[in-house]
Amino acid sequence: MALPPGSTIGILGGGQLGRMMALAAARLGYRCHILDPHEQPCAAEVSAEFTRAAYDDRDALRRFADECDVVTYEFENIPVEPLAVLADKLAPSTRSLEVAQDRAAEKRFIEGCGVRVAPWREVDSAADIEVALEALGAPILLKSRRYGYDGKGQAWVRRAEEAAEAWDAIGRQPAVAEAGMTFGAEFSLILARGANGETSAFPPTLNHHEGGILRTSTVPAGPQIAPFTDQAIAAARAIEEALGHVGVLTVEFFACADGPVVNEIAPRVHNSGHWTIEGAQTSQFEQHLRAILGLPLGDPTLVSAGATMENLIGDDVDRWADFVAEPGAHLHLYGKGEARPGRKMGHVTRLGSAASGPSVD
Repeated sequence: MALPPGSTIGILGGGQLGRMMALAAARLGYRCHILDPHEQPCAAEVSAEFTRAAYDDRDALRRFADECDVVTYEFENIPVEPLAVLADKLAPSTRSLEVAQDRAAEKRFIEGCGVRVAPWREVDSAADIEVALEALGAPILLKSRRYGYDGKGQAWVRRAEEAAEAWDAIGRQPAVAEAGMTFGAEFSLILARGANGETSAFPPTLNHHEGGILRTSTVPAGPQIAPFTDQAIAAARAIEEALGHVGVLTVEFFACADGPVVNEIAPRVHNSGHWTIEGAQTSQFEQHLRAILGLPLGDPTLVSAGATMENLIGDDVDRWADFVAEPGAHLHLYGKGEARPGRKMGHVTRLGSAASGPSVD
């Protein structure tokens, strides 16, 4: 049964994804309650309630659950075990979190769904890196199994002599080694799934990264991605169904000559889908909420010829006045305060012909 407007949506995490989720919820007439350990998370500024508590504080989680009709999360690095107190209200379930939190578990799971990933090996020591290098061929990309994002916890290895340095670079943590892939582009597919099994896919998004951080996302993704659309949707659907996932799931792909290869998954709304706020009939944030609330899924199609989303990273945000003055630019600032290097401070979306407008230097 669908939860009616006026119901309270609990969100674990108070960052920009939670903020944009709360804004989408308010438009539909729902209240949001944020739980986050930080003093002033940006999502709390636009939500009805805020609880400051650690994600493993079971007493706080119980009280939080009592005040919410459904609970979701905006990022995946949350301790799973304490969430048992939310089990009957949590969507997506902890199964999606468990798989996405550990790169080795994620790769095994995806392969079990009949979906391709880059050739890989588990790594628990510098010696394992040398074994992986011999098995996979050079170069290999070393990634910590947990808590990596935006290029953090990663190191390239091209020669056996670099193994010890790479192992130190990722903090000597359990890791995976991936074969270096040859691909024409990177793209993502955002698919929503309701509790009744209904699914709805947004158009594939062409992504461009700089320094391991997403810089731009563009739709349509172009002729090099178009032939892979059906395969990407089928892969995402297979993963969602195997997880029993309810909500939005994002799957990142390499566009290889012989077909798409999954890079990683995110069991949530995603940076590469921010363009949907202005660029799609239904935003990824509203679509996620529709899925977890038991509402019919919305229309994911484009509202114009195309869209480009550009992240504002670090001091890019200082040019906010230029973006406000730019015709056709849709500026979103996250209210994060200090503009540190590598920190996502906001984004700008341009539609149609405006999608080719000026970019951040």
